[in-house]
Amino acid sequence: MKNTAGAPPAHNTPADLALGFLTGGVIGASLTAFIAGCIVERAPLIVTGLVLPAVYGLLFFLATLPRRAREAAVVPRTALAVIEDLEAVGGETSDVPVRFELSVAPDDAPAFRVEIRQDVNLVELPDYRARGVVVVEYPPDRPWKTRIRKRPTPEWEERAAMAQVDSVPGPAMKSDTPASCFGGLLTLLGLLLGVAAVLVLFRTDLFDSPEGGSGAPEPSVSSSSSTSVVTSATGTVTLGPGQSMLDKGELRKAVESLAKGGDERQALTVVVQDRLLTVVFSPTGATTAGFDPRSLPYDRVPGLVEEARTTLGVDSRQSWQLTADGVTGSLTLRVVVTGGGGTGMLEADARGKVLRRSGS
Repeated sequence: MKNTAGAPPAHNTPADLALGFLTGGVIGASLTAFIAGCIVERAPLIVTGLVLPAVYGLLFFLATLPRRAREAAVVPRTALAVIEDLEAVGGETSDVPVRFELSVAPDDAPAFRVEIRQDVNLVELPDYRARGVVVVEYPPDRPWKTRIRKRPTPEWEERAAMAQVDSVPGPAMKSDTPASCFGGLLTLLGLLLGVAAVLVLFRTDLFDSPEGGSGAPEPSVSSSSSTSVVTSATGTVTLGPGQSMLDKGELRKAVESLAKGGDERQALTVVVQDRLLTVVFSPTGATTAGFDPRSLPYDRVPGLVEEARTTLGVDSRQSWQLTADGVTGSLTLRVVVTGGGGTGMLEADARGKVLRRSGS
């Protein structure tokens, strides 16, 4: 039998490189659009992120359908092969990936040498050894896709047991496409360009402030002494340097600044710190219990903070926080003061009357 080394398949063709570049662009664009759409709550971006990969996958399927049909129509050829070398290359399951180097000797075609990877069950692994003869199948036009037949017909099994197959000299064709640095760079470039394309096309939605038609309050109102930020879910007021929510009238003024324009939404929680006020509003139309943040006992807050400090053994006030919670239906005030002597906490009702104290 004449032994002829087969030519390895061509890899990294212009079509493969272009496909990698396009795939990277689709991945970058779809992920960026979906994530950005979720962040800024823009339906067109979310839809783009979901639809783009689906459309790309459909186009890829349709474009490769003729080729896959031609390949499926090719009748595989059965032949004997001798195992020149084998090596388990990893795996922690019952099927272990094994690298085989085979010399394949077809009955009516030149012999060739090929390197493949195939999963082999741990129980069957001892059946494969160097210089052992096995039955293989391969497409005549793509011999690098050779596969070992684990359950050959009795006729081929008998031939494999009796035959001797000569080694084929020369380099082995490989079924695995070697890694290409240039191909990887093209895919990365496509991914970055996809990200940039989404950021440029939707820059207005992503970077510009919303104007009119959104139904949401203005996101920010600033002055020289404080800053108020209002969204559909929360409102915050930050005081300037040298100011405190414990100053006379500051807390009342901060709460009322969030209710400008006749906004009478109920609050679920109000959190007050030395220079920061945060109000979590009840969702519009929700039946969840809440309270009017303007009903807080403003005049009692400084006294509650001082009482938590002095009566609970906190030497000097380093930080404090008041939390007003109306989720349960009745308004409860919780004051926590932290200082050099430890932490003090007390609870009060809607009128500022102390209900319980604790310290550590």
